[in-house]
Amino acid sequence: CCIFSATSITMLLSFPKGSLLAVVILANSCSFCNGFSGINISQNIFINSSLGLKALPFDAVSVGLDTKAEGISEQACADAAAKVVRVNVPVAESVSDSKTVGISYINWKPETPKKNTLPLLLVHGFDSSCLEYRRLGPKLAALGIDTYAVDLLGWGYSQLNGVKSFSAQAKVDALAGFWSVVGEGRDVCVAGASLGGAAAIEFSAGNPDVKACVFIDAQGFVDGVGPMSKLPKFLAQAGVQVLKSTPLRSSANQMSYYDTSSYATDDALKIGRLHCLREGWDEALVSFMLDGGFYPSKKVEKIEAPSLILWGRQDNILEIEFATKFLETLPNASLKWIENCGHVPHLEQPSATAEAISTFLSSEELKLSVDMTSSDAENSNGPILVAGSLAGAALVGTTAAALLGSV
Repeated sequence: CCIFSATSITMLLSFPKGSLLAVVILANSCSFCNGFSGINISQNIFINSSLGLKALPFDAVSVGLDTKAEGISEQACADAAAKVVRVNVPVAESVSDSKTVGISYINWKPETPKKNTLPLLLVHGFDSSCLEYRRLGPKLAALGIDTYAVDLLGWGYSQLNGVKSFSAQAKVDALAGFWSVVGEGRDVCVAGASLGGAAAIEFSAGNPDVKACVFIDAQGFVDGVGPMSKLPKFLAQAGVQVLKSTPLRSSANQMSYYDTSSYATDDALKIGRLHCLREGWDEALVSFMLDGGFYPSKKVEKIEAPSLILWGRQDNILEIEFATKFLETLPNASLKWIENCGHVPHLEQPSATAEAISTFLSSEELKLSVDMTSSDAENSNGPILVAGSLAGAALVGTTAAALLGSV
């Protein structure tokens, strides 16, 4: 499939000053048009963790997404699409009059859960979807990690109709609501890729429930969306239409990978663009842009949880200096380079990425944290790990502005 949205907005940020080579935002997600035609299935979803099994009863709506019918041949995408469900989560009235929104996600459950290991929640990048983790999720589950990939509000297969705000804060609030429902508010380790990284930072900073973080080519030191936030709404709407164009997304596709011949495929392009065909997608994106986007840079240092930074050695979207800046800014962090890899390690090198995350979650420091949680609450579900795709986020604003001629 395609590069995830994290890679999404590729822009001139990574290029020499004065360069107008702004790439596009490639949202790696599959979406079908208009509404979801799924069946409301009342089901008990079981969360597997080293601390035991516990049923979580709530209504989940099957999205019923058939990517093969959309001409996408990748089996991993079809398998992931079949698992996408949506659940109502609590949000503020400023986000929705009903105080709830529908958030879609995938859960890859391990057949044999690894003992004393945090579950993992993956957050996708800019204008992407949970399908961004179609290759990584199954590999993490095979390593015994209970893995969740969630759609940020306004992107992927989340609810679009009846929502008043798709701002960065609304996205973070919906993420918190999602975890309160599906994760029962358990301890969590948050990881983010590309712009999803920015969302993960905002969610994790000062949050005592976050016990670990993973940042995958994450956007953490570029705030906002640049001049795009100051545009008149009609210009922002025109710019958003440009952002979903095939030429723009094709450029981003090429820029996201190291091995372009293998991964920058037609499938990747289709997967990254399908969600743009949903009714309400453009208004949701304009809402996010005009609100100003994420502002993670001053919050990175507030994350005290042990953190792992994963970075594609050949990332052409975010400068390599960002990887070392995470290392210097986070109080407790380690850095691992993913070789022969561009901006999206979870798509280009999923095995190496899964192994690195598994090793991190199996560290003595994190096992001790899980053991302590287990002693305090023997019957709890145990902690969970949240991973986000947040590299391309920072680039989003700059790219959008550049595409509209504002830069």
